[in-house]
Amino acid sequence: MPYQYKLMPSPVGQLTLVARNGKLSAILWEKERANRVRLGELHLADDSPVLLEAERQLREYFTGTRNQFDLALDFDGTDFQKQVWQALLTIPFGETRSYSQIAQQIGNPKAVRAVGAANGRNPISIVAPCHRVIGASGGLTGFAGGLEAKQYLLALEDRGQAKLAL
Repeated sequence: MPYQYKLMPSPVGQLTLVARNGKLSAILWEKERANRVRLGELHLADDSPVLLEAERQLREYFTGTRNQFDLALDFDGTDFQKQVWQALLTIPFGETRSYSQIAQQIGNPKAVRAVGAANGRNPISIVAPCHRVIGASGGLTGFAGGLEAKQYLLALEDRGQAKLAL
């Protein structure tokens, strides 16, 4: 089955939401690097239920009323990449982890660079929160959406922590 997509304006630029077989497959950035995420043929589907639900939940996230996503996900990658992406899903809203911590979490403490590479190929940005992974020194490191977007998302979650705690 071909991939379906829908465009969504957001505070971090236009996002391309992609689905296949009723599951979210990718969230692509406006200035997406060629071949970062491998997808098949794309067909516009503004009325796709899964894409409409993903857009609704992302809008809630950006307005600070959602801190957890509830979407069926379709990760397409190697077993190692999928293991890293599943680990991303366990990072709580408003918190960060280092690449080293993710490597330890998946039981492969020496795979720090491989974790970084898998993180960079995460097809479902924001929902699988690769923006929450930072360098060991606490500094922001590469991000497919750009460091400004990463900084924005982390600040949004920091504000959201205060807002949701009220």
